[in-house]
Amino acid sequence: MSAPTKVRRKTITAIRAMKGQQKIVSLTAYTTPMARMLDPHCDLLLVGDSLGMVLYGMETTVSVTLDMMIAHGQAVMRGAAQACVIVDMPFGSYQESKEQAYRNAVRILQETGCDGIKLEGGAEMAETIHFLSTRGVPVLAHVGLMPQMVNTSGGFRALGHSDEEATKIAADAAAVAQAGAFAVVIEGTVEPVAREISQSLAIPTIGIGASAACDGQVLVCDDMLGLFDAFKPRFVKRYAELGALVSQSAADYARDVREGSFPAEEHTFQPRRKPD
Repeated sequence: MSAPTKVRRKTITAIRAMKGQQKIVSLTAYTTPMARMLDPHCDLLLVGDSLGMVLYGMETTVSVTLDMMIAHGQAVMRGAAQACVIVDMPFGSYQESKEQAYRNAVRILQETGCDGIKLEGGAEMAETIHFLSTRGVPVLAHVGLMPQMVNTSGGFRALGHSDEEATKIAADAAAVAQAGAFAVVIEGTVEPVAREISQSLAIPTIGIGASAACDGQVLVCDDMLGLFDAFKPRFVKRYAELGALVSQSAADYARDVREGSFPAEEHTFQPRRKPD
């Protein structure tokens, strides 16, 4: 009997080769059970620093730590069989210098076994991206709306409405591509700008609030499933309302416990009969 064939995860090269061939399907994942459920359907799973808001109730992603990202990266890797797994570098873990970025990126790769890292920033991060990518660290870049910069950018809002914003986002995307990023996330950017960038770059663009013009899409899984209800961004499509289902299930359980109908006989262990 032959041994079962082990499924191999999609590589960075495979993701890059999807440009112009097939749309890239990506979702965030933070836990092993969720990674197992999403993995068969996704090309790329992103362990996003959005976990700070989604799982920990933080107001922004700024307070997320490197240790948190590594722990959740390890959890997702236990559940991912075929999707490429990318882990976000949190705020403060890479901006100081390219050497700091390399040390922390290597730690993420070594301690999680993931396929690459993501960092936010455009032209100002190009030198760091080049430093990482030429030393064996695959980089998914992130331009447009950058949640880690929310304290200086004026909050969560769509960008690219003015000529100045549009020019900057396009220049940022070109810079990270030239620096060696294998793909770039474009967030919260108006459609014409995202389209122009996607058509001009040789690497894939993955949109989140940047229209179908991008080469792929990513959403926060809890947004897509209706599990996160603090707010709903305009660009999110809910494919389920699991939050309401969880709440109703908890209410049903509480009622059964209070009424004494749970646990019932079928949920109860009885002593074994002693042999005659």
